[in-house]
Amino acid sequence: MDDTTTSLSENARTTSVGGPPPGGALALLQYGVAPVGVLVLAAGLLLNNDPVGWLGAGLAAAGVGLLIGRSVIVARRSARVGALLSGALEGMPAGQLLCDAADGVIFVNAAFRELAGWRRGERPLDALARQFAGDPDSAREFRRLRERVRAGAVASAELAMPALDGHPPEWRRVQGQPVAGFPGSAHWRVEDITARRELEQVMLREQSKLADFMEHAPVGFFSVDEDGQFMFVNSTLAQWLEASPGDLTDGERRLHDILAAPPPAAAPYDLFDHGGAEQRGELTMVGLHGRRFQVAVAQSVVLADDGASVHTRSVVRDLSPEREWQEALRQSEQRFQRFFEDAPIGIALVDGTGQLTECNEAFLTLIGSEAGSVINRPMAELIVPAEREAVSARLTAVQGGADPATPLEVRLSGGHELTAQLYARRLAAPVRGDGPAGASVGLILHFIDMTERKSLEAQFAQSQKMQAVGQLAGGVAHDFNNLLTAMIGFCDLLLLRHKPGDQSFSDIMQIKQNANRAANLVRQLLAFSRQQTLQPRVINVTDVLAELANLLRRLIGENIELKMIHGRDLGLVKVDQNQLEQVIINLVVNARDAMAGGGKLTVNTSNYLVEQPERREHETIPAGSYVSVEVIDTGCGIPRENLQRIFEPFYTTKEVGSGTGLGLSTVYGIVRQTGGFVLVDSAVGEGTTFTILLPHHQGDLRPVDTAEPRERRGSDLTGTGTILLVEDEDAVRVFSARALRNKGYQVLEAKNGEAALQQIETDGARIDLLITDVVMPQMDGPTLARHVRRLRPEMRVIFISGYAEDRLGEIDGVEVAHFLPKPFSLKQLASKVKEVIREGR
Repeated sequence: MDDTTTSLSENARTTSVGGPPPGGALALLQYGVAPVGVLVLAAGLLLNNDPVGWLGAGLAAAGVGLLIGRSVIVARRSARVGALLSGALEGMPAGQLLCDAADGVIFVNAAFRELAGWRRGERPLDALARQFAGDPDSAREFRRLRERVRAGAVASAELAMPALDGHPPEWRRVQGQPVAGFPGSAHWRVEDITARRELEQVMLREQSKLADFMEHAPVGFFSVDEDGQFMFVNSTLAQWLEASPGDLTDGERRLHDILAAPPPAAAPYDLFDHGGAEQRGELTMVGLHGRRFQVAVAQSVVLADDGASVHTRSVVRDLSPEREWQEALRQSEQRFQRFFEDAPIGIALVDGTGQLTECNEAFLTLIGSEAGSVINRPMAELIVPAEREAVSARLTAVQGGADPATPLEVRLSGGHELTAQLYARRLAAPVRGDGPAGASVGLILHFIDMTERKSLEAQFAQSQKMQAVGQLAGGVAHDFNNLLTAMIGFCDLLLLRHKPGDQSFSDIMQIKQNANRAANLVRQLLAFSRQQTLQPRVINVTDVLAELANLLRRLIGENIELKMIHGRDLGLVKVDQNQLEQVIINLVVNARDAMAGGGKLTVNTSNYLVEQPERREHETIPAGSYVSVEVIDTGCGIPRENLQRIFEPFYTTKEVGSGTGLGLSTVYGIVRQTGGFVLVDSAVGEGTTFTILLPHHQGDLRPVDTAEPRERRGSDLTGTGTILLVEDEDAVRVFSARALRNKGYQVLEAKNGEAALQQIETDGARIDLLITDVVMPQMDGPTLARHVRRLRPEMRVIFISGYAEDRLGEIDGVEVAHFLPKPFSLKQLASKVKEVIREGR
């Protein structure tokens, strides 16, 4: 037995540390004959029974002999088996431990030693417990694990080791199970599962991300069973359906509850009733609160694991944003097309070959053609030949990338030549998809009609010229009035001494008549320059024309028919009646001259309402109510090129000696000074219509005669008083002073305002009346009047001037109570002076 035990012990030492190998123990258990023999022998000895004792001794001896022989064989076999088992367990990556009831080591491999940090002299399970001591949960779980194994149960657990130096914790899987037949003994297995746990965590995170993605994806996901009950609904779809996922998966709602057209009852999960595993289509969903929206659904029907039931996997895409984008795009395209078509300027698209591909209505209007006749034609053909080369060069430069700063003025070769500004811009995209390769770079052309602007520029230049001529005419008329005042005045003085029958009387009268003719010519100049003195009053135009009817018939002759049409309820106007009569007469005389071979002349009056400001030629007629007077003839008409100049002074198409050229300019000046407008419509060979628009009078609607009473023949013009006469023109001052002295007045003379002011300051108390010219060098008449108002507020002032009374309104602080226009006669001067002095007393 000693040899056998030693052999087993040696075998154990070669395979493990601290005990016999499992193979040796099994050999001892298998061959237990010797112990039985020993026990029988011992029993015989104890009973003093020799036969029994001898039997036991014999059995023991036989057993020992048998055991010795068999043990040699078994020991050798056990050594080989133990070596094989030890090598297999040692090479395992997992830690292996066999321990007895006292936790002593029967077998332990290198992996266990490394994973448990086991050192000789301590029990392996204590070393393993030390690994988990830093984590309270793991330490507690390991204690429970040991207790369960001691109780004879198989147990395992995944335990964390505390993290060290910032590294993540390591994980161990520990499994223990009792060894059958050896009470208290246990087999422990330790495995490093850190990598697997990290992989599981990564997988869990990815699964969480995937779940979060599906939950909040921009598309909806849902699944229903074969009864149409929701198994899964993500948050996106639930939000579209105005619910939460739980509202749909709680079992109370089915698929047909959210569909405008529910599936058939036979297949409540089949959205499209197509059959098959995969289905796609569009349908309308209805939210729990009634919201309807169109969706695109892709559905797969999946057979369950049991093979007897199905469920679906469906992806839903809300088409509402797409429909809104499509609608917005459609509206944007319509809006752009509307802007393109309704633009007030011509727009044309040209491809790289220079052909017109598209244009708007304004462009067709400019060229006077239909779209079918210009599309696909070269753009150069729509330009007048003289300018085609310049246009082609500009378009080529823009296609090459140039960006001209200024537009190009071109003339379009339509039915009537129009001048337009051409703006060209390069298009990066093709004008049309089916164009040739060379047409990849197109142009967008804008044409702005400049015809009216050119006409307005010419009219403005004409207006400026008219204004300049008017200013010149006013200045000339002013100087002429001074001369004519002296001429007419001295003639009146001469006529006081040369009565009818005197040899010089006829000569003096001839001079006075020519001076009066010159005064009429000056009045026409002043009328054109709108600087004449008017005496407006409220009148009815119908009454004025009725008074003129007989005169007009005598003026036009018998070969011209005169027809006067009076409008009903005609409004009143406030004008100078004499000047209005002159306007009508001038227009009628012009119409007569235009109908040399006879014709028809119509004078038509009516009310005319302008609701919105109207642009006519170079005039803008404000909104308001007017009285219209039309003078219509059937004469030769006025050529278009002459219409721009007919109101110029001294411009006439009549033969030399047949007119002065002041008739229409006088009409224009009188009407504009009154606040009215003159419009002309004429066609060669068809006649001419002159339309006079006079604004309605908005005050008292009763005609009022405000004209001053005419001087009665033989009236007394003498008077008394002291008059200060201020006039820088010597001839006018001398005549006026002599005339007033002849009427009994004491006259003080002054050549300018400074001299007059000195006389008033020194001898102003005895001066009864101040007569002053308006326009004088240094101190003018209004300035002198302001000084007089401060010194003698009660002193009366009469202004005399060759300009109109309206010009005085331009000077602040002057109250014009009395005005006498030049040229004036002796009687007019004496009458005005007597009237003012009588008022002052």
